[in-house]
Amino acid sequence: MVKLNIAEINKTYWNGDVYEPSDDTFLLVDVLQQHAEAWVNKWPRCCLELGSGSGYVIASLALLLRQLAGPSFGWPAAHPRSCQLLAVDQSPAAVEATRTTLQAHKVTEVDVLAANLLGPLMGRLRGSVDVMVFNPPYVPTPDEEVKRGGIASAWAGGYRGRRVIDQVLPLLPELLSPRGELFMVTVTENDPQGIIEEMLGFGFQGESYHQHHHQQSKKGDVCAPLSLVPTVLWVSPLPSTGCRAKFPRLTI
Repeated sequence: MVKLNIAEINKTYWNGDVYEPSDDTFLLVDVLQQHAEAWVNKWPRCCLELGSGSGYVIASLALLLRQLAGPSFGWPAAHPRSCQLLAVDQSPAAVEATRTTLQAHKVTEVDVLAANLLGPLMGRLRGSVDVMVFNPPYVPTPDEEVKRGGIASAWAGGYRGRRVIDQVLPLLPELLSPRGELFMVTVTENDPQGIIEEMLGFGFQGESYHQHHHQQSKKGDVCAPLSLVPTVLWVSPLPSTGCRAKFPRLTI
């Protein structure tokens, strides 16, 4: 296996209003790095990061694809493969941080947009996203913290840490392409196995990738309880499902 380079932390920008790359960030990129060679034969045409924060993840994804599209993987340099890359965040500070991180890595192929979830992009992206990455606000908190704004919007997940996650899951049947993949960070309190079982009923398969250690949580330097060790869920449409059932709006 060829070692693929990812973003460098010393070229990644954040401040007090932007979530600092942490264990969950690195786990998500590790999973993308391990999965990347599968894209050589299943080239993604559209990749999306929802909630780009510092830009570390989308910069890593762009760098992975750039390497996969090169001569090392049998693709002629004169005719490089292309992929549409999008990064979305509702925070203006995060949008600026993402752009700064991309510039520091000399990544120019990513469009960075400010929007709440997908905003007006949903119609444009419907059925076309081949790779989606999402590190949601997953920490269980009182519901009122979800809309508090500022840096809290990067980690405050409301009841069971699922308030934002449960807004995104119903979008998947319309958003992902027939071979699309979601890579999403969760913790035990979010019931990742339950998410997989829910998605199975709507034509999706799923797996989980666990972290072997942890250092800090979504609350920055505050150590998380063991149950908050992050897991990355991989979710993708089941082969030959045809039309997928419409995902219901979840109520908790």
